[in-house]
Amino acid sequence: MKLPRFGVEEWLNVHENSAIYDIAGVSISALTLDELFALSGTNPEDFYKKLQGTKLNYGWIEGSPAFKKSVSQLYTGVKPEQILQTNGATGANLLVLYSLIEPGDHVISLYPTYQQLYDIPKSLGAEVDLWQIEEENGWLPDLEKLRQLIRPNTKMICINNANNPTGAVMDRAYLEELAEIASEVGAYILSDEVYRSFSELDVPSIIEVYDKGIAVNSLSKTYSLPGIRVGWVAANHQVTDILRDYRDYTMICAGVFDDLVAQLALAHYQEILERNRRILEENLAILDQWIEEESLVSYIRPAVVSTSFVKIAVDMPMEDFCLQLLQEYGVLLVPGNRFERDGYVRLGFACEQETLIKGLEKLSQFLRRFDKEN
Repeated sequence: MKLPRFGVEEWLNVHENSAIYDIAGVSISALTLDELFALSGTNPEDFYKKLQGTKLNYGWIEGSPAFKKSVSQLYTGVKPEQILQTNGATGANLLVLYSLIEPGDHVISLYPTYQQLYDIPKSLGAEVDLWQIEEENGWLPDLEKLRQLIRPNTKMICINNANNPTGAVMDRAYLEELAEIASEVGAYILSDEVYRSFSELDVPSIIEVYDKGIAVNSLSKTYSLPGIRVGWVAANHQVTDILRDYRDYTMICAGVFDDLVAQLALAHYQEILERNRRILEENLAILDQWIEEESLVSYIRPAVVSTSFVKIAVDMPMEDFCLQLLQEYGVLLVPGNRFERDGYVRLGFACEQETLIKGLEKLSQFLRRFDKEN
């Protein structure tokens, strides 16, 4: 099993600690425990007293009953026993791919997307075809092209909904057609659903539209708790039983403290979503205005998702552009070549509002030196 370097994570690992204005990350502004207590109406003393009396053993191996019940209630028609807790969504993706993909399998992956979804199947000996997103189609891939890629032996189709880096969303009608295509050959659909759309679109989970749909999610992006590293996978009973066997080889539990915080957040997820909706809507309005006023940039507006993919019209490789921007102005973006789309940058706008405003201001200052080119 040999894996290439993880392009986006390598970039962030090297550069994020030197950034003054980090508008590369795509989690919605992280909560503190104090903020979580305030949103949930929790008395901190009660929480800490409960924690102090909790044995620091392995805890619940698959996630506590309260955790599994709360997660199952985020879906329609899913039971707690169909939920397995994981170490973030990265742990969930790894578990699913490690459990189901074998040498010689055929896998189709949305592209670009989270690198796990195509490079892990390759490393396991699968033949992987890339299903390209298309700018002219609002950054969605063409379903007719999927029909050309699919084979009788296609084992799995991997998607990321909403898409990283573009923020494009597959709605119910699109997902239902996708499921129909997959069902013709009995393929699984693995859907990484960590980015939630706060738009008015009807966007169900893949597990709600397809029996062989496997949904992966976490508390990191949409729920603003990346620091506790809690995710999950939701699948039908047969697949969940397979995953249980392999999960024993990849992790034991997420940790009792993490599970306690996850329980609290999920019990009050609507309050967290309302807070995050406000952040996204306000910050997206700021980004919209900047895009409109800045002559050298453009974008297909994300579907109220915490990531955006911005085209920058400069005669310079994006990696060099982003390095110079960071070194001279302290602004961090992810260059589009890390997604094999040079000429673009991933811009995360769901950070602290002051960080976004200052970061865009500094980016505009940097762009002024390129005006003469245009």
